[in-house]
Amino acid sequence: CDSLNIDGTTKPSTQDRGTYGHAQKMRASMTYAFGRLNGLGNMPWHESDAGGGLMVGNPSISVEVSSYMCSLHRRKVQAGEVANSAHAITSDILLKLYHHNHLAHNWTIRKYQPGERGQSGLDLWGGGRVWRLLQAAYTVSFLCMLHFDEVLKIQVHDLRAHEDRMVLHLPFRKTHQNGEIKLFHLWSLPSCEAHICPVRALAAWLSESKITSGYLFRKIVSGDRIAEANSQMVSSCCILLAVQIPDARRQSSEQFLELFRNNLLDINIDPAPYGTHSFRRGGCQYLHVEKRWPLRRICEWGGWSAEFSNLTIVKYLISSNDDPAEPQEHFFDPNRPPRVKCPQCGRCCACA
Repeated sequence: CDSLNIDGTTKPSTQDRGTYGHAQKMRASMTYAFGRLNGLGNMPWHESDAGGGLMVGNPSISVEVSSYMCSLHRRKVQAGEVANSAHAITSDILLKLYHHNHLAHNWTIRKYQPGERGQSGLDLWGGGRVWRLLQAAYTVSFLCMLHFDEVLKIQVHDLRAHEDRMVLHLPFRKTHQNGEIKLFHLWSLPSCEAHICPVRALAAWLSESKITSGYLFRKIVSGDRIAEANSQMVSSCCILLAVQIPDARRQSSEQFLELFRNNLLDINIDPAPYGTHSFRRGGCQYLHVEKRWPLRRICEWGGWSAEFSNLTIVKYLISSNDDPAEPQEHFFDPNRPPRVKCPQCGRCCACA
């Protein structure tokens, strides 16, 4: 990651280097390896009170390493590297995706016809089952503000259908590794919000996929077919490496990310700034800006801490990378165009 070698000489400009974010991940891995695997704990690296030059603690948590990371960060910034988070998906983008995916030639399920590869055009990368899977994954991740690794690990028994709602119970959460995970009660939204309704999308996917057990979002194989084996979505390169790397099948978000970016290209949106984290950020902004939820309710719904000590939620709500919801010159313009009419209260003024 560094532009300098160990001896202080400068690396050639043609040599590839990792980002500062990659360096942070490397340090986190070393901290875990020394602390958990080797049993050195999380105490900073220091000389033992017994003296004699005996060093104890975690070498990754030392003054020297911390100083080096600060120095590396400064050099990265001076070199023009800027850390950019993934753009947030908006409800408008989901509406465009919804209309495109529900076009007759996209939504229709076609019979499998074996043929040579490369016969289809670039715009025919998916089929009716792919569109249904994507719509279900989009809405669940967006409205429940989930990491996509969490979405792709959902199994059928985690979902309970009731007469008036669906209830999602996740046995795993990154923010709740010790249990106490609250249920997600998903109600059917009005027709004007069908593009973000997880109940409609899940019902369409379950009806077509006929999946009754195992992973809810299966790997899609050629010919728009659902994998018969109970395997998560995974990229083709991981399948080739599965024999050599047993954990390669866990990289379940790669195939989805490829499908998601192809879907964005279908509606003429550059997919480069978007990633699997875009739905979690977009859902948070949607609930706060469009649904007018207070921060405490968003934290309770998403399973985040409501202590507001580190203000993690602010990172999801505010980012210089996101497209502005309204141009700044319109803030006090009395003649600015009205907003979209609210389906609940009927208001379309700027304060609605």
